[in-house]
Amino acid sequence: MKTHDCEPTLNDSQVLEFCKQGFLLLPGVISEEVNSRSIEYVEAHPGIEPSEILHEGWFVDGVILNPAAAGAVRSLLGKDFGLPILMSSHRTDCPMPAQEWHTDGGSVYGPELNYLQVFYLPQDSPRELGPTELLPGSHFLYSHRDYMRHLGRIRGSVCAAAPAGSILITNYAIWHRRSESTGAGVRHNLKYNYFRTAKPRRDWVIEPSFDLVAADYGSPAPTYRQQFRDCYDAAEMLLWMRGEHDKYGTIGGQGWPMPGHRVDKPFGIPSGL
Repeated sequence: MKTHDCEPTLNDSQVLEFCKQGFLLLPGVISEEVNSRSIEYVEAHPGIEPSEILHEGWFVDGVILNPAAAGAVRSLLGKDFGLPILMSSHRTDCPMPAQEWHTDGGSVYGPELNYLQVFYLPQDSPRELGPTELLPGSHFLYSHRDYMRHLGRIRGSVCAAAPAGSILITNYAIWHRRSESTGAGVRHNLKYNYFRTAKPRRDWVIEPSFDLVAADYGSPAPTYRQQFRDCYDAAEMLLWMRGEHDKYGTIGGQGWPMPGHRVDKPFGIPSGL
């Protein structure tokens, strides 16, 4: 497996936001030339796994190693991250009904982040063409896909409508689907994974003012979990990514990392934080 290293581009607050939300959208970071060549390639290779595109230097340099995308991946997976070895093409002839909600096979739940699932949109993907729909924070919400398929619209979901050349980086286990499309035309969407090879540590852009104790670990969107479970999950993932999972702990109740307007530091701050 080929690996790559570059400078990280995300800071502490952005890494925490990924832990909370489970996805990051980078709008329009790929050039028009590469977008056009990518569409031409997948139209000439209409299979569902056009993995040979990963041997094309222009695609590797323009998409896989794109500075904005690679810098974000480097921040989340650490140095010498593994490059994609499989490409999936989610070509859709619109209009189409919404896909069933699902998580992809091989999803592992918990605080560890050992791989990322990425979607590349080589063309404009407005709401009318049924962009990927995500449920923020659902990478911590385990459910067998047979128990998800009956669900329709979910309050708090996000449609990743974006301009051509956008990159959507997600936690592999996040709930997602192709949303309903009402417009006519073809929607191209390429999907691939990056992998961790390094031990987790705080190896991204350091914010001197970032306070691990006072940080907001809660999500403003519905989480469909027990109250404050979102705070526990995000805090545990962040500590795992910092290489400090052994320090994680909570006494529950109104203790850390539960949010609140306190008059003093919260009880239950793990030793060493």
